[in-house]
Amino acid sequence: MTVPARAGLNVLSAYVPGEAKLPGYANPIRLASNENALGASPKALEAFSKVASQLHRYPDPSARLLRETLAKKFQLDGNRIVCGAGSDELIELIAQGYAGPGDEVIYSQYGFMKYAITIISVGAKPVMVPERNFMAQVDDILAAVNARTKIIFLANPNNPTGSMLAASDIRRLHQGLPPYVLLVLDAAYADYVDDKTYEAGYQLASNSENVIVLRTFSKIYALAALRIGWAYAHPSIIDIINRIRGPFTLSAPAQSAACAALEDEAHVEKARQHNRQYLPWFRKQMLEMGFQVLPSAGNFVLVRFSEGERPQQRQLGNQKALEVKSYLNQQGIIIRPLDPYGLHDCLRITIGTAEEMKTVVEKLKDYQSRHQHLRQSAG
Repeated sequence: MTVPARAGLNVLSAYVPGEAKLPGYANPIRLASNENALGASPKALEAFSKVASQLHRYPDPSARLLRETLAKKFQLDGNRIVCGAGSDELIELIAQGYAGPGDEVIYSQYGFMKYAITIISVGAKPVMVPERNFMAQVDDILAAVNARTKIIFLANPNNPTGSMLAASDIRRLHQGLPPYVLLVLDAAYADYVDDKTYEAGYQLASNSENVIVLRTFSKIYALAALRIGWAYAHPSIIDIINRIRGPFTLSAPAQSAACAALEDEAHVEKARQHNRQYLPWFRKQMLEMGFQVLPSAGNFVLVRFSEGERPQQRQLGNQKALEVKSYLNQQGIIIRPLDPYGLHDCLRITIGTAEEMKTVVEKLKDYQSRHQHLRQSAG
């Protein structure tokens, strides 16, 4: 007899990460996971290797040096910082600490898939608030709050849409919340934002007892393989997370590499400048080819293929997205389909190296040319 799982878990769909391999290609162009095109800092790689002789030692469970380095870098209170195995682990710990059966947790329609999975896993009810024009709506989120609401997860900038809410919108959202509701601001892509109206949320978290800011080393710091995340919040929240987290989830090599990455400001700025150049360049190229490309505050773009909202238009958009994905795969290029988000007519494309982006543009122009020729032949 199969041992039954806890009630409700059978409705969960496992998180589907971006593909990393293509049959027939030893080294495909990987643009599905929003990884840093320039790779990790040389200083981080050196720091990682230096710890190799100490792999028999347990890591510092409090990640003290990393927390101190983060506090100095971002001018924060180190006592308000907790580190974990990626922001994924911290999302889980927040849900475990503050939600359970009978509670409700809010997230926006196209928010990070991990939110809904985690909410269901702790027995709480996920409440999805629809977006408008691929943008989270403050008033609609506030309208969804009730006495059972415990947490709001909000990615800002958002993945996979690339949309961003200004600091004034976030403050208005926070001001409208009861004090018992936690506002979790997932700022994974904060380092890529150039908009002066944006704030990651540190000041709000410093002055409030119900705001958590999540950050990661997987994006601009290019340490995705090491799984390093951190949270900034009121000491009472940090205390709860520390009580329930595992003691050794963040390895010593990861802690060492993260400290070095934080200190290599030149490498981070190089990655930022690369994105500043090639994100608008790639978007412009796509728009000139007739593709719909949403504005993005991250290191990726969302491309939509439907030309309207009618069912037939959406169906044609779904088909074209599938065709483009298949065609790029045949050319050795991996991009991200968004079926799990219900965005069947969209593809997400990471900003890769200059050569990779030029290759994608070239292949998409070939795709457009072939289909135009087929349409003319059919006509």
